Amino acid sequence: MKSGLRVRRLLLSAFAASVVLLLTGCWDRLEIEDRAIVLGISVDNAAPGAADKESEISHTAEGFPVPDVNMIRITVQIALPGKIPLGPGESGGGGRGSEQTVWVVGTEGHTVDDAIMNLQQQISGRLFFGHLRVIVVSADVASLGMQNINDYFHRNPEVRRMAWMMICKGSAEKLMRAAPELERVPALYLMSTMDNAVKLGKFPENYVGMYWSNSAKQGQEGYLPYVELKKEQNIEVKGMAYFKDDKLKGMTKPFQVAAYMSTKGMNPAGYRGVVKIGGDSEMVMIYATSRRSSIKVRIQDGEPIVNVAIFTEINLEEKINDQFTINNSASLTQIEKQDEKSLKLEVENLIGEMQEKGADIFGFGEYVRAKKPGYWNARIGSKDRWQSAFKELRIEVEVNSKIRRIGMKAK
Repeated sequence: MKSGLRVRRLLLSAFAASVVLLLTGCWDRLEIEDRAIVLGISVDNAAPGAADKESEISHTAEGFPVPDVNMIRITVQIALPGKIPLGPGESGGGGRGSEQTVWVVGTEGHTVDDAIMNLQQQISGRLFFGHLRVIVVSADVASLGMQNINDYFHRNPEVRRMAWMMICKGSAEKLMRAAPELERVPALYLMSTMDNAVKLGKFPENYVGMYWSNSAKQGQEGYLPYVELKKEQNIEVKGMAYFKDDKLKGMTKPFQVAAYMSTKGMNPAGYRGVVKIGGDSEMVMIYATSRRSSIKVRIQDGEPIVNVAIFTEINLEEKINDQFTINNSASLTQIEKQDEKSLKLEVENLIGEMQEKGADIFGFGEYVRAKKPGYWNARIGSKDRWQSAFKELRIEVEVNSKIRRIGMKAK
């Protein structure tokens, strides 16, 4: 009887000890007041002579060598405690400027981590990237290579895959220091600009996680939004910045985004175009409302052929002048045929441009790898070989358009 009681007491003591180990409290907590919350970050090339001003923080002249790479400049937007608007009544810009909500500070370094370490040396709170919304990289930096930038943010567990990474024309730091009137927090303005571009059909949904995923595929290359800061502190989405082996190879025009989205069958559709149906003055404006596409691969004479079939629904938005009528089926059919011809030309031109650069942003290689694995394993097998094969790939484009609405006025 006593031995049984002793066993029960030992079991109870062991259970209590195990519970105590689990109730350790917030031993690794970090108070929000001790964090420097980063909302946005930009990457530029450092100015000449930056190495002469750099302190020995992460390297020394003897023991820890200096990285043999070009120096970069990192600029971050740090949220000011208690200044970020929380309710709907505080969301507008009101002309009060971004300096009341964020602190913009930057420094130089040889790599992203090196620059972040140098910046941390100047800031009391620990830099926290859990609320990072936008990463802006200048085109000059991207053309040299994105390997280091992608590697740092990909490894950082605090960085969300739903953040936006974008390539900008000119200085990326200027975007971090912009003060848009519509939003008191510049980083949130950049984020909302891209989110609304997706909702309006102006750009594909392509967060930084999707960019990393596409770049890692054997038969596809990555792309990012290409933006420019305008004089009124607003942001223009100028097209797509496309890559090859993590290096920026070029930028598309804004309307070529519509050609890309048509090729991939992405919705919503949001671009408008002018169609000439007769003489020089007989023009109408059309608006694409929906798209579908089918991409098929076949092997012919030992070589792959990709067929892209695009179907688009369009609305008639306006007539350019009143010198002609469109109240008959023949005129509507003519508009549809002209739209098919114009869209096919745009898609073929975009595909041709990508083939010239060897940048398969469409992922045709992934279709070949998935649908024709025998050919892929025997003839391709690697990303480098697909980049060369893509330049010679035969691609057939078919377009079918259908007018759904012409508005309330036909004449």
